[in-house]
Amino acid sequence: MSEFATTAHALFSATLRQAPARTAVVDGGHAHSYGELAVRVAAHARWLRSHGVHRGDRVGICMRKSVDEVAAQLAAWWVGAIAVNVSPQWTTAQLDYVARDCSMRALVCDGRRAAELIARGLPPTIVRVLAHGAAPQHPQLDPASTLAPAELEPPTRTIDADLAAILYTSGSTGAPKGVMVTHANLVAGARSVAQYLGLRPDDRLLSLLPLCFDYGLNQLTTACLLGAAIVLQPVPMPSEIVKTLVRERVTVMAAVPPTWVQLVRYLVEVPTAMPALRLVTNSGGKLPSAVLEAMPRALPGVDIVLMYGLTEAFRSTYLPPELFARKPGCIGRAIPNVETFVLADDGSVCGPGGQGELVHRGALVCRGYWGRPEDTAAKFRPCPALADRIGDELVVFSGDIVRIDDDGDYWFVGRRDAMIKSSGFRISPTEIEDAAFASGVVTEAVAYGLDDDVLGQAVHLVVHGPDIATDLTALTEHLRAVLPHYMQPRELHASTEPFPRTASGKLDRPAVVERFTAARR
Repeated sequence: MSEFATTAHALFSATLRQAPARTAVVDGGHAHSYGELAVRVAAHARWLRSHGVHRGDRVGICMRKSVDEVAAQLAAWWVGAIAVNVSPQWTTAQLDYVARDCSMRALVCDGRRAAELIARGLPPTIVRVLAHGAAPQHPQLDPASTLAPAELEPPTRTIDADLAAILYTSGSTGAPKGVMVTHANLVAGARSVAQYLGLRPDDRLLSLLPLCFDYGLNQLTTACLLGAAIVLQPVPMPSEIVKTLVRERVTVMAAVPPTWVQLVRYLVEVPTAMPALRLVTNSGGKLPSAVLEAMPRALPGVDIVLMYGLTEAFRSTYLPPELFARKPGCIGRAIPNVETFVLADDGSVCGPGGQGELVHRGALVCRGYWGRPEDTAAKFRPCPALADRIGDELVVFSGDIVRIDDDGDYWFVGRRDAMIKSSGFRISPTEIEDAAFASGVVTEAVAYGLDDDVLGQAVHLVVHGPDIATDLTALTEHLRAVLPHYMQPRELHASTEPFPRTASGKLDRPAVVERFTAARR
């Protein structure tokens, strides 16, 4: 519907003009049309403008999944601001850090978070806070109950090169970094994803992923592009997800590996008919082989699309669903309007049979990291091996190792900085983790290397499962049977608690490693 839109809010505006009665957001079972959503957007936009928020200012949003979170996101774009969505799972200290790092001017959040932030002392750049829900009285705080219904005023003029969002990484390996995303990135991403997934105006997209995660934000912009609906799912429990899929007749679902591991296991144990569901996607990490094998049984008749992306470039590759049965686990090739290459250790471009670091070029490449020119220069830089075809254009060096099969399709190997070097071998942690999953007794696994005087690095494996304390012997025997000697874990660590997650729902691998290495000190 939004063929000529060049900004994220213009995608919404075009659909609003053409189809105001279409469902935009389903929140708690209540459907809000694009016209009804526009009333909430207008109220939030008027509040922002009344407190001096101008083009380029940073507006923080820290709320649970709700129609008002969506309205605040769109309102920030409507007034020309840069939306900084922060996961409600983050601590108040992390929110405080982000607010200070990007010089946040206004904040929309829930009442509890507002109270906690006020108790710490509001960051000096924040001039006003809008709180949804009960909140303390404060001269710089307005309760959302004071928002009055409003008509949308003309949007602040912005162009596609303007920043639309700053997406902060989890910061598990240091202070969070803010990835700068332009309106052009968002619009190009929405169009590319809609094209290769074959999304339609009548689709109902399950919004399980947070808007602070590029994968989740893309669902909102894609829905606005098409005039489709997003169905908010704040509770990630498998049984609740399935209830929503059935009740709301969801047609498209996106999730990350930890969610798929739990959901596929649930659907195998509790088969459930979901006649409306036609397409599911995975990104954010490699799925275990056992899950890939079970997905067609758990989701009969549903197209399965495996994807790969990184926040700095949104989405990079995908495997068409018709290839899933033949190439389970493959991440495919570049999505429309994107070009990817694989660079060997010597910097040359790999062909079929090669293995190396994936680099990405095109309209989805983000602007870099907010306030971090050195980190930006390290990640976004010209590629000498490509100079004869793209000159000094900046590409994203992903840090991810992939191999190319004989057909030219990519297979994820692992993070360059996570590779384990033991006994002269380079070992991908995912190979060991896949073997652990195949045992049938593990629901989460993280492999890593620790320095060793003899081996270089010794392999360690942390696992979690419903009865992991009693299943370690069976797991050890299984690993001895399926892994070569140099991949055998020196130590197995059993976790009785589920692993920590990042804000996007992925496993927080560095936090898992830190927890178990700290226990050894």
